[in-house]
Amino acid sequence: MARFLDQFKDVMIIILIIASIVSFVVAVIEKHGFIDPILILLIVIINAVMGVVQENKAEKALEALKNLSAPNARVLRDGKVSVIDAARLVPGDVILLEAGDFVPADARLLQSSSLRSEESALTGESVPVEKDAEAQIPEDAPLGDRRNMVYAGCSIVYGRATAVVTSTGMRTEMGKIADLLAGEEEGQTPLQQKLASMGKYLGFIALAACAVIFAIGLLSGMRVLDIFMTSVSLAVSAIPEGLPAIVTIILAIGVQQMVKHNAIVRRLPAVETLGSASVICSDKTGTLTQNRMTLTHAYTAANDTLCVLAENPEPAKTLLCFAALCCDGKVTIEDGQERHIGDPTETAIVAAALKAGLDKESLDRENPRLAEIPFDSDRKLMTTVHDINGKTVVIVKGAFDVLAGRCVAGVTDKVREVAEELSAKALRILAVACKEIPAVPAEVTPETLENGLTFLGIVGMIDPPRPEAKEAVAVCRAAGIRPVMITGDHVLTASAIAKELGILQEGESAVTGAELSAMSEEELAERVSNISVYARVSPSDKIRIVKAWQKKGQVVAMTGDGVNDAPALKAADIGCAMGITGTDVAKGAADMTLTDDNFATIVEAVRQGRGIFDNIKKVVGYLLGTNTGEILTVFLAMLIWRETPLLPIQLLWINLVTDSLPAIALGMEPVSKDVMRKKPKPKSEGIFAHGFGTQIILQGVMFALLTLAGFLIGRVNYGEVGGRTMAFFILSLTQLVQSFNMRSGHSLFAIGPFSNKKLTQFAGISLVMLCAVVFFPPLASIFGLIMLPAKMYLYAVLLAFVPLPVLELVKAAGLIRHHKH
Repeated sequence: MARFLDQFKDVMIIILIIASIVSFVVAVIEKHGFIDPILILLIVIINAVMGVVQENKAEKALEALKNLSAPNARVLRDGKVSVIDAARLVPGDVILLEAGDFVPADARLLQSSSLRSEESALTGESVPVEKDAEAQIPEDAPLGDRRNMVYAGCSIVYGRATAVVTSTGMRTEMGKIADLLAGEEEGQTPLQQKLASMGKYLGFIALAACAVIFAIGLLSGMRVLDIFMTSVSLAVSAIPEGLPAIVTIILAIGVQQMVKHNAIVRRLPAVETLGSASVICSDKTGTLTQNRMTLTHAYTAANDTLCVLAENPEPAKTLLCFAALCCDGKVTIEDGQERHIGDPTETAIVAAALKAGLDKESLDRENPRLAEIPFDSDRKLMTTVHDINGKTVVIVKGAFDVLAGRCVAGVTDKVREVAEELSAKALRILAVACKEIPAVPAEVTPETLENGLTFLGIVGMIDPPRPEAKEAVAVCRAAGIRPVMITGDHVLTASAIAKELGILQEGESAVTGAELSAMSEEELAERVSNISVYARVSPSDKIRIVKAWQKKGQVVAMTGDGVNDAPALKAADIGCAMGITGTDVAKGAADMTLTDDNFATIVEAVRQGRGIFDNIKKVVGYLLGTNTGEILTVFLAMLIWRETPLLPIQLLWINLVTDSLPAIALGMEPVSKDVMRKKPKPKSEGIFAHGFGTQIILQGVMFALLTLAGFLIGRVNYGEVGGRTMAFFILSLTQLVQSFNMRSGHSLFAIGPFSNKKLTQFAGISLVMLCAVVFFPPLASIFGLIMLPAKMYLYAVLLAFVPLPVLELVKAAGLIRHHKH
């Protein structure tokens, strides 16, 4: 109900309600004419109902945050381990964690064994983070580098730990994000602001015109009630009361179109905002990249070969075989799709081996594992012992610099060069080595196995860019939209991918979260235009980046999937959440969800948004041009003849029927082909830029002159009512003709006069309704019309069609440019 009442705060609506109350009072006094106020109120109520439907957007973000918290926790109390509801945890509780657990609260590690936590929802880091209870962390370390802490809402993917709870509920890092969300206010879209200011502006013009007419009427000795009703009829015709409703309908149709292109819009005005987007801030992991570690290069030391696995994996087969044996990850094929189970680094190796024809299960059967030393973050190595063709072989994989020191053969200067070369490409590298031993030692320890090794080679992996992202970035650049990458990943990796995609170009820079934190607001505002990549950033940094762009007058779209993106999604002019990998929190805060998690979908959504804005502009031009015609018709007639050529009910009929139906159809014009070759429309640019306002006024003057010519012909021959009948018929018909003129800045005959089938259909319906009112006596008498001879209607038709040749000539002379962005 509150939302319904909220709709009546609009200035346009308030003036209409006052008009309907006045006309109701007049109807009661005169004991007839109740149709006018009923019609006005009907329009107001229809408008309010549509507004409620449009705005019925639930704020689900905070609820989703509550659901994120783990339902249960294993806690050590009074020396006993018990499972309790996570909500009952308090700071100081000792909790137990193991692989697969959701972390129930922020906690400091007391003991840990090979612990890794998946924190991508919080930090954007695509690879699970190694945790270590013994790690010494500086006080001001960013979230992603606090290796002795685990955080609520993240999950444990490997190892186990005991930890002491440091914060719960809203005090956790996840809870702070909830707080940031609550503190971010939603602003009005540019179109809402323009329509609101236009409503006030038109209202004041109408009231000023009413005051002038009221004064003229009083001075001429007209009855106060009559002149008041005339003033009200003018106010009614001046305010395009159909406009908010029609814009809503156009946006709703746009939303349906976007669903076909994998974008689900939650807030209607967001469609139009997309059309003005001039900066797209995108998360890297999963949005621009595939969110799956992939082996791309392999270097075999024995034959000194560096191969690109996608082109030819043959030389690296032995290396891949040994690397896959020394992994615990699994890759299964289900319904033709790869399913990765385990650590992403390991599954990348197993998947590469599978593509080279080496199945992990078969390898394990043929070369059974005899012993193992799990990976741990101090050694940075993992070791397995296998029976390979009757020989006992030790395989070690891990960090290159550590493993190289344990090798007695195979590590040459060339190997070190290759390691540096791959690292410079932002690849994550792992080295593999082996040795033969007589038998498995009694004590399987790093000291007995991880030395005297022969170096086998290096594998390099990366989370690769989406194939379609590069083209989408190029389209963005051509459309004058600046793509910016924001990620929790390392700056080297982020920069490499940004360069490959065309996001980071010559003269543009990449900064880290630490550098960003050191910048003042002024410094950031100065430098923001030059920064294309932000790496290792925190959630509040993202809001700073969005706001710095907004201060420069840019319309910012922000994409993201993690919980950490939600506040910035809400602060941005348009937030785009990812549908597949996106958390509920992100979807709840966003204006739009991309069902295919594809950066390219945003670019298609921008194209649709621009097309929709063009259509809204046509509709505004059409409605305001015709309304200007109505105002001038009444105003000039009052000045010249001291009588109104159109009654309030006639004006309302013209506004509601002949305006609304063709206006809706105008909003369905297909998106023009060159829409993505123009620069985005600046935020400050009004809807009336590039002479559009002048055009509307001149067209309004033409309609008024044609209508008054008809009024004069009818009035001279058939009195005041005859004049009104001519004026009503001509003004209604002129508006139908004008709806076709407004379709394009090009000649109507060049694009095909009837190619917009909806417009042809709706204009037909309006024409039938107009003829019913004019030619069906019972209706004609309600509307204050009379029957005229056929030649009068012929004059009316000729006058009504004058705008068609006039506008064709104007377009041919190049004086109309509807589509300048």
